[in-house]
Amino acid sequence: MVVESVQGSGQDPLAQDFVQFAVDAGVLRFGEFKTKAGRLSPYFFNAGLFDDGAKLGRLAEFYAKRILDSGIEFDMIFGPAYKGIPLAAAVAIELARLGRNVPFAYNRKEAKDHGEGGTLVGAPLKGRVMIVDDVMSAGTAARESIAIIQAAGAQPHAVALALDRQEKATENGQDVPYSAVQYVRDRLGLQVCAVARLADLLQYLQQTGQGGSAADHERVLAYRQRYGVDEG
Repeated sequence: MVVESVQGSGQDPLAQDFVQFAVDAGVLRFGEFKTKAGRLSPYFFNAGLFDDGAKLGRLAEFYAKRILDSGIEFDMIFGPAYKGIPLAAAVAIELARLGRNVPFAYNRKEAKDHGEGGTLVGAPLKGRVMIVDDVMSAGTAARESIAIIQAAGAQPHAVALALDRQEKATENGQDVPYSAVQYVRDRLGLQVCAVARLADLLQYLQQTGQGGSAADHERVLAYRQRYGVDEG
């Protein structure tokens, strides 16, 4: 089941505000960037550049609002190392500020060999777990998180993302007719909500002409037409 909220049709004010924020913060940039799949993308989203307290706090506001609006039920938050760690912590703080206090946890890339040891930090993984990450390109990180959560005896239940690129994933170097988000949703059975999608970015560029020039809209649209997935 996909949670679209108001993203299914028309303009999504939250997504538009988020895209504007990402552009202003220098997190969303336009030009020519090589993706992990080897594609030349006309835009690049680097969540690591939400790199001060004000930006991270504002980012958490967008996540928390989208998560609460989605109606997804969950018991705790998990942040996959490394980018998911500050995201999970910030989102947990914002959710608590809004009256939805939930525990959170994250993993280490390498097991700690002293103190309490292990690879998990924070609250014990239990119940329905929402994974918080920035973007999803191949679904590899999501599968790793799912394995960690299941190994702890909890239920991987949902994923919250900042941006859904809405483009074909790759397997063994070949394009497949579904996105990483669709794979996680339809094949792994997790609910997914994203603050914004590529469709929202296109709408932003069309309406504002920002992001360099109106030519950016044409380049992003051409990329979407070439690599986009069928949302039907």
